Amino acid sequence: MNKEQNPMREILIEKITLNIGVGQAGVELENAKTLLERLTSKKPVETLAKVRNPVFHIKKGDPIGAKVTLRDEEAVEFLKKALKVKEFKLSKKNFDKFGNFSFGIAEYIHFPGIKYDPKIGIIGFDVCVSLKRKGGWRTKNKKIGKSKISKKHLITKDEAIEFVKKTFGVEVV
Repeated sequence: MNKEQNPMREILIEKITLNIGVGQAGVELENAKTLLERLTSKKPVETLAKVRNPVFHIKKGDPIGAKVTLRDEEAVEFLKKALKVKEFKLSKKNFDKFGNFSFGIAEYIHFPGIKYDPKIGIIGFDVCVSLKRKGGWRTKNKKIGKSKISKKHLITKDEAIEFVKKTFGVEVV
């Protein structure tokens, strides 16, 4: 059966995660949370350190960043704006072998509809996009009767690049 004939092989955006890592709690972390809330109208979640790093005075469990997850139409609209900032160009290095991709935006003031706030200063953020196929993932995530996903159902790097080119008109260099 041809890939185009099977509707379950259609690639979709599962979620978009926006991340700002500041390295420590305090005013910078609060500014990062404020910025994420302005960008998405969602309440951000603090990210915690997973390991101890004495060089940067970080203990395991310290809040060191903030993130927000977007799904469905909200995610697609945000991705269009974010790609506009990148001038619809991404590198092949932005894609991993499972078809997900991410890129950074150096300064939030480049983002459409957001103005500079002197209280926040200049902060950049990461945009991480997770892709999935239409069907089959439920078997991997359920508690009872869990099974593996076949290799044919996984998304390759080339398929992800083709999806982004076709759906959003992105040039991959």
